[in-house]
Amino acid sequence: MIISKSLSKFKNISHGFFGRKGGFSKGIYKSLNCGPGSLDKKKYVKKNIVKVCDKIKCGKKKLILLNQLHSNKFHIINNIKKLNSRKKRLLGDALITNCKGIALGILTADCAPIFIYDLKLKIISAIHSGWKGSLKGIAEKVIDFLVKNGSKKNNLRVVIGPCIAQNNYEVKIDFYKKFIKSSINNKIFFKNYKKKIYFNLPGFISYQIKKKGVKNIEVIKKNTFSNKNDFFSARRSLKYKHTDYGRNISVIMIN
Repeated sequence: MIISKSLSKFKNISHGFFGRKGGFSKGIYKSLNCGPGSLDKKKYVKKNIVKVCDKIKCGKKKLILLNQLHSNKFHIINNIKKLNSRKKRLLGDALITNCKGIALGILTADCAPIFIYDLKLKIISAIHSGWKGSLKGIAEKVIDFLVKNGSKKNNLRVVIGPCIAQNNYEVKIDFYKKFIKSSINNKIFFKNYKKKIYFNLPGFISYQIKKKGVKNIEVIKKNTFSNKNDFFSARRSLKYKHTDYGRNISVIMIN
């Protein structure tokens, strides 16, 4: 589990970016696979999630996970009982709450998990931001909502968690064109090497957040693609021709 340096200063929140070690799953899911959407055995996924809850010190029924869509849709969480009565998980890619004891969770396997904390209003957000969600401005949309509802930009602390690094994020020309169509300035987040194009996901997300006037941004430079960092990676699984892959979980909670 990786802890943010900037968030660790605040004793009223618990958080962690979890990798693939320390769980119960077997085979290609070894071992802390927290993805209910994976093909892993459900009993292992459940045990892994319970272990994460124990680490964060939240009840299993107080950890909120989304049915992630690569969208810019977010949800405000203020009634855990009402949420637990639902048969299906909420659809979207970001969660926001100011309630104590409610843990917000994001699942990734190369996409970027993002935490936002308002140190004055005591509000937290957890965001799933892959290239699609980033291009749709998921983090920007959450920041706009927070500011509209009283947050001051200099009180926001943002952490971009472990995700795929540019050197391993090869993309096609149509991918590149989507970003250039959005803004010609996005050229700086691509590099060409040996006739291949590579995209800088954490760099692009940081740029978007800075454009919103938020300066306190921490980027955890851990490449999920690299085996040595012990994270699940969709792209690495594809390289090894695995049939599926596990999911990393990132969790934040107000104590």
